[in-house]
Amino acid sequence: MRIGEAIAFGAATIVNAMATGKGAAFGINLWTKAKVILKKGNFIKVKILSDSKENPALAEKVIEKIFKKFNINGLGAYVETESNIPIARGLKSSSVAANAIALAATAALKEKLSDLELINLGVEAALEAKVTVTGAFDDACASYFGNIVVTDNIKRKIEAFYSLNKDYEVLIYAPKEKSYTINVNINKIKKLAFLVDYAYKEALKGNFWEAMSLNGLIYSAVLGYNSEVAIEALLHGAVAAGLSGKGPAFVAVASNKEVIEEIVEAWRKYKGELIKAKINKEKAYVIDEP
Repeated sequence: MRIGEAIAFGAATIVNAMATGKGAAFGINLWTKAKVILKKGNFIKVKILSDSKENPALAEKVIEKIFKKFNINGLGAYVETESNIPIARGLKSSSVAANAIALAATAALKEKLSDLELINLGVEAALEAKVTVTGAFDDACASYFGNIVVTDNIKRKIEAFYSLNKDYEVLIYAPKEKSYTINVNINKIKKLAFLVDYAYKEALKGNFWEAMSLNGLIYSAVLGYNSEVAIEALLHGAVAAGLSGKGPAFVAVASNKEVIEEIVEAWRKYKGELIKAKINKEKAYVIDEP
């Protein structure tokens, strides 16, 4: 029996790549922990501790791809994940899970992949499992590396990486309803590609908070979400606020806790969960055996 465990961190949207194939995201310190146990056999069994009703297809695809990569035969895998990231709310739960599972599986095999090889393996698995439209390379990179990444998802290339010196506070509003990427009307979104491209170019220049707020307003309008949530956060002093992913979660970024508390009071009237977090600057990692 071989065991590997790993942790990957959450991420939130700066620019959603669905319109143009180019995106930007930043790491947040929510997490997913994956444990992979390898035994003789020919099976993949998945247990999602935080939401047992969720589809295990992504975890299965990641393991299949790892086994194929290293020509593994005659081994089966038990995969167990636990997380404090709400699923299907636009908070990158799929990208984070793929990173954590891939890292844990390679650790169990005592094999190594480069950071980008591992990220790309997870992206391919996510595409095949149909939990993403663009491959979410931006989200996967932000989850894996932390800080801020600006990417070309089509070319799978990191165009810019920004390390943040300041410790920003983050507030997430997560409504109870779920929104699965596969159900989104892509043609409608692509009609606003010229506006999203402007936000992307701003992110490339380092104006990522302005890009995040603009992106949030664009996608809220096209996907039918109430942009008042983001506007209220901005009026109460957030440096940025907007829809994360395809929603329904909204994320606000502030320079201090006092502003976050003001936004908490403003957002209390909305039904759902408020989650306080920070921007993550730590890389995903393997949990070493004691």
